[in-house]
Amino acid sequence: MTSTGRRAQFFPDVTPRLPTSSSPRAPLRALQTRDIDMNEIKRLVWHDVAPDGAKVLYGIHRYLTTATNLPEEMLHLVFLRVSQINGCAHCIDLHTRDLLKTMAPDKVTLVPVWAEVPHLFSDQYRAALAWAEEVTLLSETHASDSAYAAVAAVFDPKDLVDLTISIAAMNAFNRLGAPFRLPVKARP
Repeated sequence: MTSTGRRAQFFPDVTPRLPTSSSPRAPLRALQTRDIDMNEIKRLVWHDVAPDGAKVLYGIHRYLTTATNLPEEMLHLVFLRVSQINGCAHCIDLHTRDLLKTMAPDKVTLVPVWAEVPHLFSDQYRAALAWAEEVTLLSETHASDSAYAAVAAVFDPKDLVDLTISIAAMNAFNRLGAPFRLPVKARP
């Protein structure tokens, strides 16, 4: 069964269709609902519904920001890149704002294409960004030996584990923030 067939089986009110816009920003596939406007659905506030679970995730975040040797700027850089890959608007908004406190706006703007501007980021930051992409896209990359060797060359073992915990934690936050549509601070 195709992924479209599986999606229709579990979400019968959602029908895939090709976009009608000729804009280059139009997604390759769009979803059209029959009965519900997706913008009108009230989503749960996950941390209010499961406060004990939220405490666990926030505890990991607290550990990362207070009990590791990883620079706070590097953590926010990794959090932002993981959130960009996962498409979590809330986390992109939040970590862009955090990163702008310590990093030049031009540099923050170029985070999605960091590999094309290597002169803007240190060896350690580039290794952290590459590892963030490798771990976030695990189903595609399988955390290759070459990627592991590259990151292990610039991080000591404890910092490498903490970096990987930070990537895993942000992936978890993204998988809650995006589906429950946490709000952004950005305004029109």
